[in-house]
Amino acid sequence: MRQNPSFAMTDAGELRRVIDENPWVTLVSATDDGLVASHYAVLLDHERDDLTIVGHVGRPDDLVHGLGERELLVVVQGPHGYVSPAWYGDVPAVPTWNFVSVHLAGIPELLAPGENLRVLERLVDRFESGLAEPRGMWAPPNDEDFVRRLERGTVGFRLTPTRVTAKRKLSQNRPDDVVDEIIARVESGDTPYADARLGAEMRRAHDALRAARAAAPSPGSETRSRIGEGR
Repeated sequence: MRQNPSFAMTDAGELRRVIDENPWVTLVSATDDGLVASHYAVLLDHERDDLTIVGHVGRPDDLVHGLGERELLVVVQGPHGYVSPAWYGDVPAVPTWNFVSVHLAGIPELLAPGENLRVLERLVDRFESGLAEPRGMWAPPNDEDFVRRLERGTVGFRLTPTRVTAKRKLSQNRPDDVVDEIIARVESGDTPYADARLGAEMRRAHDALRAARAAAPSPGSETRSRIGEGR
């Protein structure tokens, strides 16, 4: 993913938030037979405060990817959507696509069966927790033999990325009034491209930009302060 300093995400807390809120990821590996990609859910490693993730693949995807032997690219895709040039007002413009994405790359560590089982349990609990009657991995009619067979059909991994590229392209290069209009359009039900999650990401990014501008010294203030100190 080509980086642009205006759109770069570098805050570790924000990166963790995006990963946590978008756990369905794409795993990409370069193999002797060419590029391969798979799709799995991952979690942040709850014992770490960095960008380490844990997850699993079903056999034989571990062999297909050469898991643990070569670099793995994990693509985390956050909210994204189309932006019409009409939303910029009566000015020359072309369409664009707003998005949030995090790329994590590194050689994963394979998990021992016991740890893999705990990660599988965490995954189930994470997504079942939103249901009125959550059903855990060990809940009947699942029995221990069934769960153990499930674990043996998977290979768990932990990835501490050695390369991170993160980007949120959310109209940061547009004036505030135009941004507000785009957010209104994105959040409106009047368009097939409405997406409340994308609107929330845009608000988050632009609130931070506006707060930073408000906190920055005004042009010439440092010079005026030095002049005042000399009086």
